[in-house]
Amino acid sequence: MLKHIDPLLSAELLFVLKSMGHGDDLLICDCNHPAASIAKHTVHGRVVPIFGSDLPTFSRALLRHFPLDTFVEEPIFRMEVVGDALKIEDAHRSMQEIADNANGGPVKIKPLERFAFYEAARKSFAVVQTTDKGPYGCFILRMGVL
Repeated sequence: MLKHIDPLLSAELLFVLKSMGHGDDLLICDCNHPAASIAKHTVHGRVVPIFGSDLPTFSRALLRHFPLDTFVEEPIFRMEVVGDALKIEDAHRSMQEIADNANGGPVKIKPLERFAFYEAARKSFAVVQTTDKGPYGCFILRMGVL
């Protein structure tokens, strides 16, 4: 048992996070995302499941420990809404608020078209899938330095 570590951060996830370095990407997604087919292309090679958590709860727990990359303009990517690239879903608003709070100021989140997002996701270090029902609860976070 460890102190001050949120129970949502499993041993496997902590191993993945500790293995990552500056510039590595982490995909966090809802339960609708094709996580298994994306994950097989990543460094980790399989999905890290986060059972019983929605995306906002998990994101708050993660971003207490995960430094976002400050050397890039947009350290977070999100999937655009298909057919309406300008639409902002609740998941997008929530992640913006959580990232801003965790970072102590505004964080830029870059939208990517659906298939461009999938391609970027395949290059991630690992895939973390929550049980959030979405829609569009899919984000790629770039790790920074301490």
